[in-house]
Amino acid sequence: MIRAELAVYQRLCRPWLDVGRERGPDGGRLETLDSQGNRGDHGDAGRRTGLSAGEDLMPDVIDRLVAAMNAHDLDGAAGFFHEDYRSAQPLHPGRVFVGRAQMRANWEAMFAGIPDFSAEICRSVRDGDTTWTEWRWSGTRSDGQAFEMRGVTLFEITDDQIVAGSLYMEEVERNLVGIEQTVETLSGRRPRKVQQ
Repeated sequence: MIRAELAVYQRLCRPWLDVGRERGPDGGRLETLDSQGNRGDHGDAGRRTGLSAGEDLMPDVIDRLVAAMNAHDLDGAAGFFHEDYRSAQPLHPGRVFVGRAQMRANWEAMFAGIPDFSAEICRSVRDGDTTWTEWRWSGTRSDGQAFEMRGVTLFEITDDQIVAGSLYMEEVERNLVGIEQTVETLSGRRPRKVQQ
């Protein structure tokens, strides 16, 4: 499943990297939103995706979900999720759950534990019924610890309701580990030094 989602991610993100490309690999128009939520010309990204002012760049449900999350409106946020919502975190298989009730319980705890919780969309891409969104969640936990997560969600949206989600959200590391140490931890071998 992760391999299939990665292939879709690469297909969706490739136009951001390929200068002059205005359509996705399947010929369909890809839609983007910048970190301030602006529509229209987003510099190179906007030009490459062929956007024109006023186009819908992401489903209204995502826009309203962010507003509900930032208002800590638990009922409002839960209302955007289908009763049988399916949630997966492919990097953490034990976190799978089904149902709006569990989603609501999770966010009730989040809002209570992080009284100043804030959500920000860095950018978003829509491909048919699937919306890819890069998020930044931040705040301060009630015990005084800083809270910051970043990552991507893939939401399947049908009839203005989120019916399924794959979340790739991770805590931002506090103890910085350089790339050499990371590669050594992953592979068992430290990379050679590269002259810069």
